[in-house]
Amino acid sequence: MNFAPARSTNIHKERIARKHALVCGLRVFSDMGFSFGLSGHMTVRDPERLDCFWINPLDVNFKSVRVSDLCLSDSTGQVINGKWRINASGVELHSAIYRNRPDVLSVAHVHCTYGKAFSSLKQHLEPLTQDACAFYEDHALFDEYSGVAADELYGERVADSLGHRKAAILANHGFLTVGPTVEAATWWYIAMSDAARVQLLVQGAGVAIPHEIARRTAFQVGTQKSGTLSARPLFESIMALSPEAFD
Repeated sequence: MNFAPARSTNIHKERIARKHALVCGLRVFSDMGFSFGLSGHMTVRDPERLDCFWINPLDVNFKSVRVSDLCLSDSTGQVINGKWRINASGVELHSAIYRNRPDVLSVAHVHCTYGKAFSSLKQHLEPLTQDACAFYEDHALFDEYSGVAADELYGERVADSLGHRKAAILANHGFLTVGPTVEAATWWYIAMSDAARVQLLVQGAGVAIPHEIARRTAFQVGTQKSGTLSARPLFESIMALSPEAFD
């Protein structure tokens, strides 16, 4: 398994670091207004049990979730560690992605307004701005929607559609992003929502960046290192507000 450099060679310390990062990501999403009722889930792979991942509880708002609230789930949705309910459809979706993508450490899917609106168009993001080029030739369109109670192969079909890319548009549902760090998965979701907002604002009037320039720009702004570093200030601001409220 080839992940981003671990924060620590100690499994316990690495697990704590990943869980803290996950809580930061969830609270950043809350600040962005991405929390919507019981919808949305974000996960990070466990550093020891690579087929298991930590997920936010179903009944705790993003803005108040703590490290102690996180639940460890296996690929079947069985809670191995934790006291809360978890999102069953989220487990199915994330499990399929982790099985298909050994390079992925974190997966994010929340219900942001622009993601939901844009996904109803069933079209790709266009390279209308420099920032949007981060997703040029690096996001998928999963153009089917089968309702809340998706069939048991839904996760596998989404994972197949995602392929090697960093993000996917789920028709009539929203966005999904992945990364080799929690920070990267978080940033790509924020950046994707912003790109969708811009495209909705200029729909039919904006002029796309030419292919070669868009591709070159993607190599500059769309790297996983760029995603991780872009999210760091947001994570640091969350930690600075109430570090004692994380555990």
